[in-house]
Amino acid sequence: MNLEFKRLDPRVGNDWPLPEVSTPGSAGVDLRACLDQTVTLQPGETKLIGTGIAIHLKDPGLCAMILPRSGLGHRGLVLGNLVGLIDSDYQGELKISAWNRGSKPETIEPGDRIAQLIITPVVKPNFVEVDDFDVSERGEGGFGHTGTH
Repeated sequence: MNLEFKRLDPRVGNDWPLPEVSTPGSAGVDLRACLDQTVTLQPGETKLIGTGIAIHLKDPGLCAMILPRSGLGHRGLVLGNLVGLIDSDYQGELKISAWNRGSKPETIEPGDRIAQLIITPVVKPNFVEVDDFDVSERGEGGFGHTGTH
């Protein structure tokens, strides 16, 4: 899939690699912190960090999602909004809401890989009102109704 992007900062592709899939099996593309200086997030602190790029999906049947990187999340650096949703018609800079949910300060250096971007299909529902649903095995069973084992 070809994805149009704009380089908003000249360091992207020069000081830091252009976004790309790292391995044939990778689902996500690493996004880098486009910073002028090191940022330290104290426990509980959030900061909006630019990536230096913008994308345009164009296709309303697609969206992009910004997700945390596993290793950073294990340490405590996750996304403040948990998942960033990028609509197909958005053309602004991709930004990362970095949140330190850990108990120690987390340092982010310019160019660090701090999140990942995936592209996924979108199914848009057409809501049809009904009086009742066909009965399913689960029915109205809610959180935890199937147990833990």
